[in-house]
Amino acid sequence: MGQKKKKSPPSNTISRNKKARHDYTIETHYEAGLVLEGWEVKSLRAGRVQINDSYVFIRNGEAFLTAAHISPLLSASTHISPSQTRSRKLLLHRQELNQLVGAVERKGYTVVPLAMYWKNGRAKLDIALAKGKEKHDKRAAEKDKDWQREKQRILRGKH
Repeated sequence: MGQKKKKSPPSNTISRNKKARHDYTIETHYEAGLVLEGWEVKSLRAGRVQINDSYVFIRNGEAFLTAAHISPLLSASTHISPSQTRSRKLLLHRQELNQLVGAVERKGYTVVPLAMYWKNGRAKLDIALAKGKEKHDKRAAEKDKDWQREKQRILRGKH
């Protein structure tokens, strides 16, 4: 008789910024809500978002996501003229905002988005306090990752 395959639950992740972990040393993670328009939510559900080149800036004690590209659906944006890369406000607690402002202004950190995902039907953004990596740091990290991969291959080959 045929066996039924178990369906894995659908992933809540909408988009990932893989480049951020390569370019930055990640310090602290924060979960932020997003202020979105209706057509943007529909586009997120369709997976039409890209956060690779986006970044977070802080102005007047508020955090904004900029350069995130959300492509409008043709059917969802007939009566409005959507701006694909507009700045979107991030929703954070006051204490978290104060920590981010202090780190960015005084210690030379930057805030980068790592992933966008669904949580309880709402779009959330995983942002991180990060420091930029030097070129030699990137090379060392790449070398270490290659060695770990090679080590796994060697261990698999013996068993």
